[in-house]
Amino acid sequence: MSAASVLDPPSPRVGGARVAITGVRRVFAGGVCAVDGVDLEVEAGEFVALLGPSGCGKSTLLRLVAGLDRPDTGEVVVEAGASVAFVFQDAHLLPWRTVLANVALPLELRGVAAPEREAAARAAIAEVGLADAEERRPAELSGGMRMRVSLARALVTRPRLLLLDEPFAALDELTRQRLDDQLRALWMHLGMTVLFVTHAITEAAYLAERAVVFSPRPARIVADRRLSLPRERGGALRTEASFALEARALYDALEKGGD
Repeated sequence: MSAASVLDPPSPRVGGARVAITGVRRVFAGGVCAVDGVDLEVEAGEFVALLGPSGCGKSTLLRLVAGLDRPDTGEVVVEAGASVAFVFQDAHLLPWRTVLANVALPLELRGVAAPEREAAARAAIAEVGLADAEERRPAELSGGMRMRVSLARALVTRPRLLLLDEPFAALDELTRQRLDDQLRALWMHLGMTVLFVTHAITEAAYLAERAVVFSPRPARIVADRRLSLPRERGGALRTEASFALEARALYDALEKGGD
């Protein structure tokens, strides 16, 4: 799917929200420390990949930013008044609802009138390239399509901060790359701040402007790298030397973090 189709129809730029994480530590029952002493500042409109080995604590950190959990020490501050949306590893769609009704759900829960929420849902569905699937139900969709519906549901509220927890990890490589392209095009168009959790080095390098690399659990930052890659990106970038160099730098950081 081309970037152009993602941006049809056009939507207003929402802008991003700043995030400040200071001295955050999270310990679970039994003394398991998931996050330890993390300091991280994310500027409004940045696309930041949170990269680390599976189970290192990066998803816990994302939940802390979302307000779904609280740190034991330290603080997480999201710019006041900023709307936040979360996309999980599983699409979590209501099976009895159509695509349109699933995407409209956040606005329905806010009490938005039916005509307004359906118009907003249709716009979000069009942004992810599913305008012809509005009346289908989740069982009629492929895995990639379900994740696009989940993304549309997050975008319908026009969040200034979008949090994604390995949303494409269960998909085949080709579908995953197409969704990476789609997500980056939407970020460039809407301008929200994005925090994207992944353990895939090439995905982090391709999607993000900046990659923060974590150690094995407990999560500690071992590298914070701004990627020297063009803002406009396409599939051919993955074959270029500049991309290989950035991916290698992230790989080396992960290796170092495991020492």
